[in-house]
Amino acid sequence: MDPDIEQSTHELLIRLAGRLPDQLLWRFRDWLGEGAMGTLARTLPRSLLKHRIDLDQTEYRLLVAGLIPHGADWHQVSSTLGVDDVTENRYTFTSSAPEWVNSVDSVSVLIHATLRGRPDVGEVRQSWRHVGVVGQGTAKRVLLITALTGLPRLTGELQRVLRVLGDEEPSVEVIPPRFDLPGYHRAALADSELVCVGAVAGTRLVAA
Repeated sequence: MDPDIEQSTHELLIRLAGRLPDQLLWRFRDWLGEGAMGTLARTLPRSLLKHRIDLDQTEYRLLVAGLIPHGADWHQVSSTLGVDDVTENRYTFTSSAPEWVNSVDSVSVLIHATLRGRPDVGEVRQSWRHVGVVGQGTAKRVLLITALTGLPRLTGELQRVLRVLGDEEPSVEVIPPRFDLPGYHRAALADSELVCVGAVAGTRLVAA
């Protein structure tokens, strides 16, 4: 796959976190990790329109660069460009795990074993996402990982790990260094805890 196309599509899917439903976003990331660009090109623009998710100029350019070469419908793509600002983050985050997570968190243990000292991986952090008031409703684990290469494939790998462990709609944010974090990710990073560090110890997420 053309690395520029892959990078554009991965960046767009990062920016759609917290806006697209989790059940769609993880599947789109899985397809990208598998190189199923034709499937993405057919379904992603239609899903954006169905869920009334407008793209800003930067996101629109990423959509065009990533999916038009793979046969995305021009009319659908052009209809995703919005005139309003992107909706602000509607979630709150905490670094502490909810009460239902065991004192020995098997997910964190496995992620630590999988990514500690791994080549091209920097910091691995996690946060817990809440809708509305913290403590009311269901908390969701969000992984925040810096990586230098193979971001879509690492995302797909970790999503599969989390699904095996019971998270049917995993939230895995694999982010390149020196990336301008959207509000969703800045909020998650601000209330997160360190899980482990890969081989690239100096590479970490920084909230602008």
